[in-house]
Amino acid sequence: MIQRRTLLKSSAAVALGAPALSGLAQQAVTLKFHTFMSPQSQVWLGMHKPWMEKVEKESGGRIKFEAYPAMQLGGTPVQLYDQAKDGVVDVIWTLPGNTAGRFPRIEVFELPFMMSNAEATSKAYWEYVQTVAQDEFKDTQVLALHVHGPGVIHTVDKPVKSIEDMRGLKLRAPTRQVTKLLAMLGATPVGMPLPQIPDALSKGTIKGCVIPWEVVPSVKVNELTKYHAEFDPAGGSLYTTTFVMAMNKAKYNALAPDLKKVIDNNSGMATSAMLGKVQQGNDVPGRKSASDRGNSIYTVSPAEAQEFRRKSRTVEVEWVQDMNKKGFDGKKLLDTARSLIEKHTKTSKS
Repeated sequence: MIQRRTLLKSSAAVALGAPALSGLAQQAVTLKFHTFMSPQSQVWLGMHKPWMEKVEKESGGRIKFEAYPAMQLGGTPVQLYDQAKDGVVDVIWTLPGNTAGRFPRIEVFELPFMMSNAEATSKAYWEYVQTVAQDEFKDTQVLALHVHGPGVIHTVDKPVKSIEDMRGLKLRAPTRQVTKLLAMLGATPVGMPLPQIPDALSKGTIKGCVIPWEVVPSVKVNELTKYHAEFDPAGGSLYTTTFVMAMNKAKYNALAPDLKKVIDNNSGMATSAMLGKVQQGNDVPGRKSASDRGNSIYTVSPAEAQEFRRKSRTVEVEWVQDMNKKGFDGKKLLDTARSLIEKHTKTSKS
């Protein structure tokens, strides 16, 4: 009789425990992370992978990632944002500028000579979207918004030392605003996603490109070009590019509250700043990969940069006009972005 009671109690305990156990199992989730960056790139190795590992660890292993660099799940870099929006994948990292004109208000950070450093400018970018462009990425759950370090001009045949050297140069441009900038400076811009750069340089389709130092080794620009023109920080940065890391909204909303909190703890301004800082930090080894080959690196002085700044001013004016036509206050958006960059730059120095 005692034995039968014990068995009954055990059976009841198992029956009562089963829903709790299955509930725990349901709370575990696997997320597909998709991007165009190569698996050898510093962005993948130094930013994406550590971020995923941190989330997995803080979730006690209940969030796991399936990681897919180099567009391994198919599609093109241009389609990444929609892949997250439509739930084809769960998390993406991409350039909003891949889809020209779709995210117009954030292009302000890509305007010539706007950025200070990637950490401060990334903080400004996050705050700007939260305050004056909340619906820019409304179709997804935005995890981070950041920029890369100062843009650099890389050329095959001839060095760029002045604005005259830009004339007629066929240069790859990453986004709509940088395309306009290069055209204003006299170059012939060619728009294309980052992975296409090595082939285009090899075939002579382009005679150079503008990218930050950190990405140079992953697309073999240190091998395929001989000349590099960077700008003295005192004269300002020629340009930068905006990035977004975003998650499918339904997938985020379906997470258990404590797992949602883990994602939230690895999102926002601090995460945006960290990604910007790490990315600009990788400019140092990227630059070294060119200097180690004996390539020529020229630093455009603040005085020379003034001419670049003067010639590119029209890009800013046209962006403000474009925003006004779209029903936004272009000058207010520009002033907001500038003041936020200034605020966060001062904070990061203090």
